[in-house]
Amino acid sequence: MSENAGYPFSCIIPALHEAEGINACLARLFRHVSPAVCEVIVVDGDASGSTIRRIAHPTVVTLCAPRGRGTQMNVGAERAQGECLIFLHADTTLPANAFARIQETLANPACVAGVFTLRFDSPRRGFRLIETAAAWRYLLTRLPYGDQAMFMSRAYFRQIGGFAEIPLMEDLDLMRRIKRRGDRICILPDAVTTSARRWEQEGVLYCLLRTWILAVLFCAGVSPQTLARYYRVWRSGAHQGKEVSA
Repeated sequence: MSENAGYPFSCIIPALHEAEGINACLARLFRHVSPAVCEVIVVDGDASGSTIRRIAHPTVVTLCAPRGRGTQMNVGAERAQGECLIFLHADTTLPANAFARIQETLANPACVAGVFTLRFDSPRRGFRLIETAAAWRYLLTRLPYGDQAMFMSRAYFRQIGGFAEIPLMEDLDLMRRIKRRGDRICILPDAVTTSARRWEQEGVLYCLLRTWILAVLFCAGVSPQTLARYYRVWRSGAHQGKEVSA
């Protein structure tokens, strides 16, 4: 890592209405890394700062930004001093060896960015099937999702222009731009663990189909603004309907 960086790592966490769980998220993160090694930045999409007001850890940098993960993560990245940027969802936990694996991966000149394999925190067999299907999709398309904890050097992130500030699919958009440049995204076998809560609340099969349909439509050229309208309608329908089991 460069001696000019303020930290080896900056971990940027976009948050919206995560007041109840944000301190648990930070506690899990700091079990694996020292605040002296990893700068942690939480960017609240709520203008009132409802999430960041609840943060108890004194070293965490807290910011507000207009709602939208792409915008929030760009604001965090602009503030970041770390040489490597890690984009972590508030309901996702990094593996214990994450920082060593990230450092090893980015030391390889063939890899400009990387993500982890996805695991859910539910014991339900349906989630094991989703994880297997997702792993095959990543291998075939090389277009992982943001809940896999994307990482890359700060210099490369700025070189490609950061995230598109669009209503959704900012993660696929960024990965697709990297792929179109002919650059390599490394998918690590080490797994992050993400919460299955929303999937279980809205219906596992329903969430799976919705995610895949949105991704296919986005890659086919449907605008993020149109997809955002579909997403709002589909989420509303999920909350009104009965859970579908996987």
